[in-house]
Amino acid sequence: MITKTSSIPKKIGTAVVGFAILIGSIGKFAPHLFMNLPFPLSIILWASTGNSMPPYFMDDAWKEDEIDSWMKDGDLVVATGAKSGTTWMLYCTHQIRTKGTDLDDELYPDVSLTTPWPDLRQSRKANWIQQKERLNTTILPDGRALRDLWDHPSYPFRIFKSHFAPPDLPVTKKGGKKIKYMAMARNGIDVAASMTPFYSAHTDRFRNLWGGFPPVIDESSYDSAEPPAAVKDILPGGALGFFYFGYVKKWWEYRKEPNVILLHYSDIRKDLKGGVRRIAKFLDVDLNPKELNTVTERCGIEHMRKANKFLYRLPLNDDPEALWDLEKDHIINSGSFVKTGGIGTGAAIFSDKVVAQWKKAEEDEFGHNPALLKWAREGGDFPSE
Repeated sequence: MITKTSSIPKKIGTAVVGFAILIGSIGKFAPHLFMNLPFPLSIILWASTGNSMPPYFMDDAWKEDEIDSWMKDGDLVVATGAKSGTTWMLYCTHQIRTKGTDLDDELYPDVSLTTPWPDLRQSRKANWIQQKERLNTTILPDGRALRDLWDHPSYPFRIFKSHFAPPDLPVTKKGGKKIKYMAMARNGIDVAASMTPFYSAHTDRFRNLWGGFPPVIDESSYDSAEPPAAVKDILPGGALGFFYFGYVKKWWEYRKEPNVILLHYSDIRKDLKGGVRRIAKFLDVDLNPKELNTVTERCGIEHMRKANKFLYRLPLNDDPEALWDLEKDHIINSGSFVKTGGIGTGAAIFSDKVVAQWKKAEEDEFGHNPALLKWAREGGDFPSE
């Protein structure tokens, strides 16, 4: 005989299964709804139902059957590693293609307008197909067509941002558009040191748009025995592990491809003029001595700090104004992007235990190839083979 008491576990089990099915269905068909929940529950449900991290990233633009629908021959993808000089290289390659003539940054009012980021989901429910159309049709609050900034007829090539690596980027795709790729790595502990305050540099409006991610990190945790949240995320096995270790290993394999230039942050910081010259050669842009000097000066940290064109606006956002105001809102707090960009200084902000943990991760991930391990840490010439 089945009593009421004995049926309770069955009812609970049925309810749990039903709830799991509901969560799974939301994760598959309407994951944006999770962003209304408090952090970290929002991100736990987002990630546990199979959605990629961070929640505002997508790779659909780069699919082999899609990329030729919007790219042109000669276009450049600045696919540098996260916190490895991406914004720097976006601005610098714009200086190279204009030969330093855009003196008042008329064509560069903001990094996300002139050098778009197809990886970035700009609205909670957005997909790439919608954003591709809006790239071509959006009129900015000042009355200018967005396309006139990123696809200006004076440009010898367009520039797009990415943080992905092959095979997500179809570098060796046969046939189709002839696209160039710039990749750049950085000393890993310096990446970790830059990533940690970067989490906190996001505006509250952007953080609210994406369920509280990335979280604000208390500075008191920087030198604790445990890695800060941002460091945990990019260590192997972390939610963003591909941002560093996976990225470096993938691009290393493609360093000799003719349409790829793989750079190291340290090398460009030590010799900016030589770096500009090398990049310009890769892009088939001839700079005379005066132009080279002008471009080099404009690619420098001091000029970029004065320019302050790096708030990362979301011109393709179509969320309600209560979530995002196209005229006022931006991703990054003013002045947060252009820092000193030091070399080898990252270890100073972390505890010895965290530094040791990072070095062990480097040895575990790169140690099978001593040349790769050395280059990832220091830069320099590739080994002769």
